[in-house]
Amino acid sequence: MQIYLVLAAVQSVLEQLKSATKIVADSGDFELIGKFKPQDATTNPSLILKAAKLPQYAHLVDACSNIAAARGISDAVDELLVLFGVEILKIVPGRVSTEVDARLSFDASGTVERAKHLLKLYESHGIDRGRVLIKIAATWEGIQAARILEKDGIGCNLTLLFSMVQAAACAAAGATLISPFVGRILDWYTNKTHMSYAGPDDPGVKSVVEIFNYCKHFDYGTEVMGASFRNTDEIIALAGCDLLTISPPLLEKLGAMSQKIKVVLSPDIGKNMPMERIPCDEKFFRNGLSANAMATEKLSEGIGNFVADIEEIERLLLR
Repeated sequence: MQIYLVLAAVQSVLEQLKSATKIVADSGDFELIGKFKPQDATTNPSLILKAAKLPQYAHLVDACSNIAAARGISDAVDELLVLFGVEILKIVPGRVSTEVDARLSFDASGTVERAKHLLKLYESHGIDRGRVLIKIAATWEGIQAARILEKDGIGCNLTLLFSMVQAAACAAAGATLISPFVGRILDWYTNKTHMSYAGPDDPGVKSVVEIFNYCKHFDYGTEVMGASFRNTDEIIALAGCDLLTISPPLLEKLGAMSQKIKVVLSPDIGKNMPMERIPCDEKFFRNGLSANAMATEKLSEGIGNFVADIEEIERLLLR
């Protein structure tokens, strides 16, 4: 008599993460996004620029080049961002984040106006506003724009977030979602200290844990989405976070890993931790941000990089 031993398949790390955290694809390449079946997707000017250069999306670029000639470059760029978002929403069941022009990062009224324009473009393509998050840099002005937009029923994703003072102000403003960065914080500390950090000792991971616990302690409705990862250890160390936005190469690696992971974050932990509410007035925000060299440098650098990429998208459409 032959005896067959049936072994239960070990879930990949990616599948384990999906059971504890909403997985969000960090890419503008909608064909690639479909491979990983994420809940949501996020885009930014850098990701859209990279995707727009791929030959399979030349038809979208050509269509928007025609818009640039007819209606101006600003409308053409916004249409390109939305067209990529529309295609992504055919693949993901949840939401897509689309970023406002980074040149408006210190212009609250301009950000509100551009955000509403982006939403109208989505609606013209038959997309419900509940499936779109407007992505805005977490400057003081950006946070105030988000406060206005949220009151109008427009969900916002506050990005380029590197500090507790930014996170607290975003949560107090009623932001739907915040994207504290991990990898860029690690980059800064590695360059400054010439030390290596891993897993829970990674300063970017520590920042997200602190922000997550703060939002849960004070019962803010704001969702926390860890972003900008450099390696799989950072991602695994944040299992249980509301959302994690992950690039396709790292999603690929996580899908090939089979180690057992532990859920590290939960609302109950944050609720039971002793902490004080952070003031959220403009003076405290600006003083707190300026006192944090890492957050100040990375916020400025991030805005500058996104501005450069938007300008390159403009050149691409005007070719």
